[in-house]
Amino acid sequence: MKKNAIVGQSGGPTAVINASLYGIIKEGMAHEEIGRVYGMINGIEGFMSGNYMDLSNDLTAEELELLKLTPAAYLGSCRYKLPDDLSSPFYPALFEKFRTMEIGYFFYIGGNDSMDTVSKLSRYAAHHQSDIRFIGIPKTIDNDLVLTNHTPGYGSAAKYVANTVREIVLDASVYQQKSITIIELMGRHAGWLTAASALARKFVGDNPVLIYLPESDFDFEQFASDVESALAKRNSIIICVSEGLSDSHGKFICEYADEARLDTFGHKMLTGSGKMLENFVRDRFGVKVRSIELNVNQRCSGMLASAIDIEESVQAGTEGIKAALKGITGMMIAFNRTADSPYTMECVTVDVNEVCNKEKLFPDEWICNNGSDVTEEFFHYALPLIQGEPERAMESGLPVYLYRHN
Repeated sequence: MKKNAIVGQSGGPTAVINASLYGIIKEGMAHEEIGRVYGMINGIEGFMSGNYMDLSNDLTAEELELLKLTPAAYLGSCRYKLPDDLSSPFYPALFEKFRTMEIGYFFYIGGNDSMDTVSKLSRYAAHHQSDIRFIGIPKTIDNDLVLTNHTPGYGSAAKYVANTVREIVLDASVYQQKSITIIELMGRHAGWLTAASALARKFVGDNPVLIYLPESDFDFEQFASDVESALAKRNSIIICVSEGLSDSHGKFICEYADEARLDTFGHKMLTGSGKMLENFVRDRFGVKVRSIELNVNQRCSGMLASAIDIEESVQAGTEGIKAALKGITGMMIAFNRTADSPYTMECVTVDVNEVCNKEKLFPDEWICNNGSDVTEEFFHYALPLIQGEPERAMESGLPVYLYRHN
């Protein structure tokens, strides 16, 4: 008996999250066991309000190809935390919707909190003998999901960071006077994205000369010493910092200026580390200093997307369909790197319960110089993930993206 599939996107978007959606739609439509492929508008939260679309019929072949290269979440997103209590009335209400729509396959594209959603739904289904198969498709620019070598979205965000930091380096180097530019990058607890700024260097000693990740305790006096040493060697200094820098007591640097607000999952909403350090440097050294927060640009720059990242994101969605059709449930698609040179990887499935509510931090052994730089090992890890530029449709000098008009 044919069953329908449903897919949602959750959490912060990426430049390639729609490539995974493309893989699910394309592969789903290729199997006769699957009737329709529905899309939840604004994730579980929107779906519970009755918002969804028929992806298998509403998109033309041309639109589907545009979807693959469109950044952000085509279906819309949400940050909706499912009840921890599986006896909550929320669950039977949701599963009744699944029953009336004849859903047999559920896919959620997202990060840590999204895998928590897949975990809860698969556990509820197992307890109530539901035969719906639940599969998590990884996504996050933070690269902080465990049990996978890397995540779809990280390669493109890293490529954006490396290119943008390189351009800032060039811009900051045109004047003779001493100057410091502090670039704040995303990363609450994991410094993978900030580490990518090292890829901007063209030679030993090139900018950014200082890189600070949240995995290392931040000390203002050590920072001042690092800056003083760097200023003695060159006029223009570029410093890259993670938004989640904290001291040895766990206090976020941004909290020195103001108390951080919380999001719906209880995570501190961090902004201001760069501005805080800008003021510190100005007061301490009296040189020209500015701070730049790259903000959402890191996750939405489709024009700098990595071709490898796009291909692997499609593969993650494709393998999700194949896994569900094999009867697999309660699992996440993960990337297993099989070789570095030439780079190769394979998709595997891992227990989503072992992924959710955990974080993969940047390795301590890849951090050096008193927490102000990264080692050569990181370059071997990251460089394969930023390779290639996709061919894309252009119109009037701008990329053609797919928009949902409802």
